[in-house]
Amino acid sequence: MSFQRVWRPVWRNSVIPVSRHFLKKSFHSSGATQAKVAMVLSGCGVYDGSEVHEASACLVHLSRSGAEVAMFAPDINQMHVIDHSNGEAMGENRNVLKESARIARGKIQALTHLAPTNFDAVVFPGGFGAAKNLSDFAVKGADCTVLDDVEKVIKNFHAAKKPIGLCCISPVLAAKVIHGCEVTVGSDQEEGGKWPYAGTAGAITKMGGRHFNKAVTEAHVDNKNLLVTTPAYMCETALHEIFDGIGKMIGEVLRIADRK
Repeated sequence: MSFQRVWRPVWRNSVIPVSRHFLKKSFHSSGATQAKVAMVLSGCGVYDGSEVHEASACLVHLSRSGAEVAMFAPDINQMHVIDHSNGEAMGENRNVLKESARIARGKIQALTHLAPTNFDAVVFPGGFGAAKNLSDFAVKGADCTVLDDVEKVIKNFHAAKKPIGLCCISPVLAAKVIHGCEVTVGSDQEEGGKWPYAGTAGAITKMGGRHFNKAVTEAHVDNKNLLVTTPAYMCETALHEIFDGIGKMIGEVLRIADRK
């Protein structure tokens, strides 16, 4: 499958009825921490929405840590819809909130309802949706614009000094919104194809951010801005390593939230 056909980034060439009560309930675990964490999705599917494995990994690590999770997504149309079997664009429109509800098992709210006062932290999984639906980074690179509601969430959590976790391509959102912040998307060198999207590091620098090279199993913590980032699928590697790196990110996010 040709990556260029899927993204074309400038930085690298029968329905089951669900009750309202069910929709209002959030994902949670019976663990001791009980941090309240918001997760922002961008659709469902790596090429035009949230990366499903990354979103699931975030949920597993949050659940294991005892966090209570509520999911949100913007109520807008996707940039486009990709046929994930061949990487080609399809001639139809889909709504980001409705697609994200697939991952959230129906328990999701519009992003406009996300209030930082109700949460201890916010997490953004990756997937091309972060660069297509939450921003236009896939088209404009360092000259991108972040969706107003997404920018508002990032700025409000930052102003409240509450941690923000971002993985895969989503750290570009923070780099654009929080000038001078520190993030990682892995490596700034392709290393023989291991890091095929290494050019993103240069775009982050151009936006005024500071990029730190990290292994896929590591997370970078910007202690000043309370940002935690990990490369995830910016790296061509085994799924368990993606899972472990996201675990480091979630662990650091909850550590910061616990000390607030």
